[in-house]
Amino acid sequence: MTETTLRPPFDPELEAALALVGDTLPSTLTAEMIPLMRQSPVSGEDEIFAVLDERGFTRRDVTIAGHDGDEIVVSVVEKAGRTGTGPGFFHTHGGGMIIGNRWLGVVGFLDWAERFNGVIVTVEYRLAPEFPDPYPVEDCYSGLVWTAENAAELGIDPNRILIGGGSAGGGLAAGTTLLARDRRGPALIGQLLIYPMLDDRDESVSTRQIDGIGVWDRGSNITGWTALLGERKGTDDVSIYAAPARATDLAGLPPAFIDCGSAEVFRDEDVDYATRLWAAGVQAELHVWAGGFHGFDMFAPHTAVAQAMLAARDDWVKRLLG
Repeated sequence: MTETTLRPPFDPELEAALALVGDTLPSTLTAEMIPLMRQSPVSGEDEIFAVLDERGFTRRDVTIAGHDGDEIVVSVVEKAGRTGTGPGFFHTHGGGMIIGNRWLGVVGFLDWAERFNGVIVTVEYRLAPEFPDPYPVEDCYSGLVWTAENAAELGIDPNRILIGGGSAGGGLAAGTTLLARDRRGPALIGQLLIYPMLDDRDESVSTRQIDGIGVWDRGSNITGWTALLGERKGTDDVSIYAAPARATDLAGLPPAFIDCGSAEVFRDEDVDYATRLWAAGVQAELHVWAGGFHGFDMFAPHTAVAQAMLAARDDWVKRLLG
C-alpha cells in the first residue's frame, strides 16, 4: 500500500452499512449516470411526505423568480395551525449539483421547526449540467431574498433566518451566505454547513484517499464539479460563490457549523474552511466524525456515530436560536 492510498478506516458500524449502500449507489457517479440517477427515488418524496403528514406539517409550493427572472419553485413547510412568529430555516438540498430535489434533507429540519415554531423554506434550484454555474447558487439566493421579503406573511422573524443544507446544499448555503454578505442582505443568523461541497480543484489529501470507495468519491466529485463549471473547473475563472473554498476574505459572515466524516472527500476542504473562518474572526464550530463516510447520517442514522453527529448539530441550533 502506497502512502497516497492510506486513509482513516471506516467506523465498523458504518462499514457494515456501507456494504448495503453499495448495492444501490455506486461509489463513482459518471456523467452518463445522471439521467438514471434522477429517475431513482434518491429524495424519497413519498416517504418524506408521509413523515410530514404523520408529524402534522403542511406544505405548499410557491412559484418565484429565480436567476435571470426565470420561474423556480420554493416549498413552505410548517406545522398545521401554526400562529405567531419564529425563525426561518432556508434549506438548500444536496445531490452533487446534478441530482436531488428540494425535499432531500428537509426531514432533518422538522424538529427545529417544531421546537422553535419556525418555518422551513426549501428551494428547487436548477441542476447542472443543463443549468451550470451561476444558476444553482443564484436560484438559491433568489429564494433567500423571497423568504426575507415575505417574512412577515410567512410568520418569520427576519432577524432569525438560518440557512442550511448538506453536501452540494452545504456548498450552496456557503455560497449564498457569501452573496448575502456581498450584496448586503438578507441578514442571516447562521449557516449550517453539513459536510459541504466547497472546492472544485481536486487537490486535497482526502480527495486522493477516497477514490473508488465509499459514497461520493473523487470521481463523483469531478463529475459534479465538471457539470457545474465545465472547462472552468480548476482554473482561475471560478467564482467564490460557486466554490466558496476559493474565497480569500471570509470576514463578516454569520456563525457557521461545519461537520463531515474523517473518511470522505470533503474532509480537508471543510476543515480548511472552518480554519479560515476562525482566522477571519468568524465564529465556527467544526466536527470531524471518526470513520464517517459521506452522508452517513442519512444512510445509517441508527449507528452510534450518526446519533452523535445529529446530536451535535441539534445542540448548535438550540444554542444559536435559544
